[in-house]
Amino acid sequence: MFDPASLLAPIVGAPMAGGPSTPELTAAISDAGGFGILAGAYLSPAQLREQIAAVRSRTGAPFGVNLFVPEEIPFDAESFLRFRDELLPLAARFGATLPQNICYSDDAFEAKTQVLLDEGVHAVSFTFGVPAPEVFAACTARGIATITTVTDRLEAEIAVAAGTAVLCAQGVEAGGHRSTFHILDDDRETPVLELLGRTAGLGVPVIGAGGIGSVTDVQAMLDAGAVAAQVGTLFLRTPEAGTRAAHRAALADPRFTETRTTRAYSGRPARALVNDYVRRYSRTAPPVYPQINGLTGPLRQAAADDPQVINLWAGTGWRGAQAAPAAQVVAALTPPG
Repeated sequence: MFDPASLLAPIVGAPMAGGPSTPELTAAISDAGGFGILAGAYLSPAQLREQIAAVRSRTGAPFGVNLFVPEEIPFDAESFLRFRDELLPLAARFGATLPQNICYSDDAFEAKTQVLLDEGVHAVSFTFGVPAPEVFAACTARGIATITTVTDRLEAEIAVAAGTAVLCAQGVEAGGHRSTFHILDDDRETPVLELLGRTAGLGVPVIGAGGIGSVTDVQAMLDAGAVAAQVGTLFLRTPEAGTRAAHRAALADPRFTETRTTRAYSGRPARALVNDYVRRYSRTAPPVYPQINGLTGPLRQAAADDPQVINLWAGTGWRGAQAAPAAQVVAALTPPG
């Protein structure tokens, strides 16, 4: 079974759903001695199976797959429609048609879990909560390690009690979606080194995540008790990533000077570079997921070349992102000795 403490390079590639995560990037990170994790969110079960095969065609090294744990809450139609009305002028500017109704979807979670069990990947990581204990048991029975992403001590305790083999302690500095267990939860905004201190004694290995900009940050996580560091933002400019051109450019653009967590793109809090869209819509975006994600999707697609509109996911260490091969990034982040 996968053991993060045994990696040649203590670098775990963060799953980055919606495009940046590719089989090429996953394979390159694993080939470089780290551990690549393929993003399974937003893929159909058939697409997920195809991407797993694509990773295997590129490397014989171990890798994992990430899934979003679904949560259905009462749909706040009033807030959804009010936010839609706010977005209509911007959508019209780009010729995007915003849907009036979006049905809840669990992202085919059960079917994709079965794909991972059938394929026997080395590890499966979970974001947004914990699945049923029998999912952990089924993975363990097939020699598949389980990794649960947590943002506070209570979530970590819940994950360990449910049977996770590894924790990923995601500090507030991390880019992209915050892995709070419930859609309506407020983010406790715990820094990663503090979170590592709170979770390192729960009896399972802990991977640190959030704000990595250099090897110094990786070493700080290891010194705080992590067995490895999960890195996402620093891989966004690699040639293997599927990052949009406008997103790549924004990461090196001096006009962007800060990051912020916002619900304005998906309804769940996520850290992004602050652009015009984040400034304008963060205050009014409702906590309605995945429906807000589906609502803004056509707008983000139509405005794909405009960095002031699209979601520029980034952690606080984004200035360290270089246009270099993934293997070079892994090497640069690996502490000597």
